[in-house]
Amino acid sequence: MLKDNRLEDRESGLPGLVERFLDRLADLCHWFAGVLLVLLIGIFGWLVYGRYVLNDTPTWVEQASLIIVVYVTFLGAAVGIRRDAHLSIDFIREAMPPLPRAVLRLVSDLAMIAFGCFMAWQGWHLVMTNLHRKIPLLGLTESWRAAPLAICGVLTVLFVAASLYRRWRTPGR
Repeated sequence: MLKDNRLEDRESGLPGLVERFLDRLADLCHWFAGVLLVLLIGIFGWLVYGRYVLNDTPTWVEQASLIIVVYVTFLGAAVGIRRDAHLSIDFIREAMPPLPRAVLRLVSDLAMIAFGCFMAWQGWHLVMTNLHRKIPLLGLTESWRAAPLAICGVLTVLFVAASLYRRWRTPGR
């Protein structure tokens, strides 16, 4: 079941402020991914126009589209985690009694936090080791390809930790 956490009542005070901040951060990621999708459509339009009308194929489109797809994918995954709409197979867990369900949900959340930490750490390592390698035809460094991995890792940790905290504060969810 897809749901949007923003529709639920939020706490007041610091927890509510953090929840609203994370919602806005997810909205910003969603908006940015949408803009990148429109840009992707535009540059592929330019590719088709250049190839078939101008008979001069723009060679930079492939490299630019690869970077854009990586950003859209990772930002979209982070938004899906925040809004609890990410792909998951939970019908077995949800069919269990409350205690095993809670334990499996906790294990899943802790695994996601560990995975997000690993993504952020390795992504940052890739960013730092590729600062001086150029992407052919674009003039950008290879770090631009690795940055979404680090960003999504941090966002995953933040979003899952907030979800874990919210469930701890309001048992039964």
